[in-house]
Amino acid sequence: MNTPLRRLSMVVVVMFLALMMSATWVQYVRAPDLNNDPRNVRTLYREYDRARGPIVVGGEAIASSEPVDSPFGYLRSYSDGPLYAHATGYFSVVYGRSGIERAMNTELNGTADSLFYSRLQDLVTGRQPEGAAVELTLDPAAQQAAWDALGDQRGAVVAMDTRTGEVLVMVSKPSYDPNILAVHSSREVTERWAELNEADGNPLTNRAIAGNTYPPGSTFKLVTAAAALEDGLGIDEQIDAPDQLPLPQSTAVLRNFGGSSCSPTGTQTLGDALRISCNTAFGQLGLDLGADAVRAQAEAFGFGQELQIPTTVTPSYFPEDPNDPNTVLSAIGQYEVRVTPLQVAMLSAAIANDGVLMEPQLVRSVRGQDLEVIRETRPQELGRAVSTSTAEALQDMMVEVVQNGTGRAAQISGVQVAGKTGTAQTSAEAAPHAWFTAFAPADDPRVAVAVIVENGGAMGNEATGGAVAAPIARSVIQAVLE
Repeated sequence: MNTPLRRLSMVVVVMFLALMMSATWVQYVRAPDLNNDPRNVRTLYREYDRARGPIVVGGEAIASSEPVDSPFGYLRSYSDGPLYAHATGYFSVVYGRSGIERAMNTELNGTADSLFYSRLQDLVTGRQPEGAAVELTLDPAAQQAAWDALGDQRGAVVAMDTRTGEVLVMVSKPSYDPNILAVHSSREVTERWAELNEADGNPLTNRAIAGNTYPPGSTFKLVTAAAALEDGLGIDEQIDAPDQLPLPQSTAVLRNFGGSSCSPTGTQTLGDALRISCNTAFGQLGLDLGADAVRAQAEAFGFGQELQIPTTVTPSYFPEDPNDPNTVLSAIGQYEVRVTPLQVAMLSAAIANDGVLMEPQLVRSVRGQDLEVIRETRPQELGRAVSTSTAEALQDMMVEVVQNGTGRAAQISGVQVAGKTGTAQTSAEAAPHAWFTAFAPADDPRVAVAVIVENGGAMGNEATGGAVAAPIARSVIQAVLE
């Protein structure tokens, strides 16, 4: 064989090898990812040929598949669609899946490895294959209470079981009805999708765990207080609390809410500083501790962690290397500090749980057609956020906030509530966000709550966390405890 033919043969062999490797890569290595991609419409067509498993809350199906006289075979429907939309997500022939519909897709469509023996039984018995039922941890009464209390205001509410990490409430507003995306008409779905994406307030965004994170405002003072306690400061020790705190390397000053004075003497105890939410005291405390110490404490509470509950949670953030003036602002939950409402609920839950941070979970169990438990979620510890003694000190301080401080609106007759208010500045033009986080009962904690009302809700610039968000948290706590 002459040289040109030999070279051509080598090129052809290399091309065949490249083609074979490419086909193998796509068909075997990338196949699971491509099958699970919500944009893969062919997978959805196949899935519509079998009954998709229900999503269950409180023993009732909030998402189910009904047989229809259509080439698709089954239609997905959602009872109380807007109430649970950001938990269930949508299942659309055009836009794929989101929420639990996406995170638990293989269980719901019956193709998960854990359902192998169920599929084998279907093959042997001739039974029509069906997906598994996914039971969520949500408390229907508390979910409804949060929905009603938030009303027409934008924001989110999250509640957790302090002992197990189970998510009891996940409400985000504005919401949407996933039923309008589940219809089989591609034209109609496309139109509704365009309307949702153009709607004011981005209703498709789950504000509780994802999307645009928020400045936590004064709720972050719990982190700064925890860092100070871990550093050896006591509740009753005096700390600086000036009327104004000059920001280092700057002509600007930090003032207290409404320009008020925290103490006529310029000092106060750490407990009193948290009770009245003194900005200058915590700003100075953050400067004394240093950014690294505050960041380490934030990370111990879960900041920066990439969580799957099993839906994806946007990590909360503390700035990497703030200078001194920005350290002051970061210590009071401003500058570039950003959180999800879930993270703020985790903060209170860890304090309530004697300093142990539990992994949040939205799925309780997966059950087969005969209701046998195929998989059950067990409580998992993420780590210790603070020592037991620090947690007990923070518990006492948060009780004072509700009994005698800025969180009085969260008081419940016969139940001791521990909490922390927050009012987070966003810009000079916009009204501040109103925050409240709490746990109860304080002497035997069962539930932790975080509430954010964007831009003060109905009260606008007059809003505070104590006035706007605390009553919502109170309603949720009452619903859980009842």
